[in-house]
Amino acid sequence: MAEARVGIISGSGLFKIEEMTDVERVKLNTPFGEPSDVIVLGNLDGVKVAFLPRHSEGHRIGPSELPAKANIYALKYLGVERIISTSAVGSLKEEIKPLDIVIPDQLIDRTRGRSSTFFTNGIVAHVAFAEPFCPLLSQILFEVSKKVGAKVHKGGTYLVIEGPQFSTRAESQLYRSWGADVIGMTALPEAKLAREAEICYATLAFVTDYDCWRPTYEWVTTDMIWANIHKSIDTVKRILKLLISSIPQIRDCICANALKGAVATETKYITKEKRKELEIIIGKYLSEERDVSRA
Repeated sequence: MAEARVGIISGSGLFKIEEMTDVERVKLNTPFGEPSDVIVLGNLDGVKVAFLPRHSEGHRIGPSELPAKANIYALKYLGVERIISTSAVGSLKEEIKPLDIVIPDQLIDRTRGRSSTFFTNGIVAHVAFAEPFCPLLSQILFEVSKKVGAKVHKGGTYLVIEGPQFSTRAESQLYRSWGADVIGMTALPEAKLAREAEICYATLAFVTDYDCWRPTYEWVTTDMIWANIHKSIDTVKRILKLLISSIPQIRDCICANALKGAVATETKYITKEKRKELEIIIGKYLSEERDVSRA
């Protein structure tokens, strides 16, 4: 099976990229279950890409049910080093208008009960997450978005709610008071898991609505969101196609070695079962003895 260095996790409305050639559909199972859907391997502008529809084709998986660990693990297994996530979001700022694009650089977590780490059941790791999105991949994504003529905002805080319900007006006003820029349901735990897997992660967030904070704006409805998603998809596809060929071969960012020194558990206490389960994530660090009694 050919490896893909770049992965695309697509959000609402983007279930395939027609320009992909030499397509191979790969069904995987992981220690964390099956991914959201079959992963499509193919060439996009001469680059091997792994494409995964986050909500499954036909939008059958809700935000609280997403198998995020299986998704990230499967892409890691396929050799992916960089993930571009697409996400439909609501705007919490007047100047960020529907159909604009935001390349966020920060996150606020308002989810509940989502498993957000690979390190459980006998193994502990603490990765740095001050910069939750890969700064280099995000910069390339911003520059490419400008090239295709999109109205794009560089940086901003993406607030992630549990969903699937939209916010109350009081919640929306609260999030605005925190300085958040956009609101969505899917960037977490993906970003945390990608960092643990030492995969660069950046989000292309396309704005579909003003959430419900704006008094003169109509309430958010699924029909409204889907109408604006359909208007945005062509732009998103053009950005992705141009982006793929703009990504450098060499990684020189905080993501590539995020786990170095992060595993707190002494090596001798990591079971064979856990070693096997996480081999593709921590294998290169297992020879590094960790004696916390002398730390």
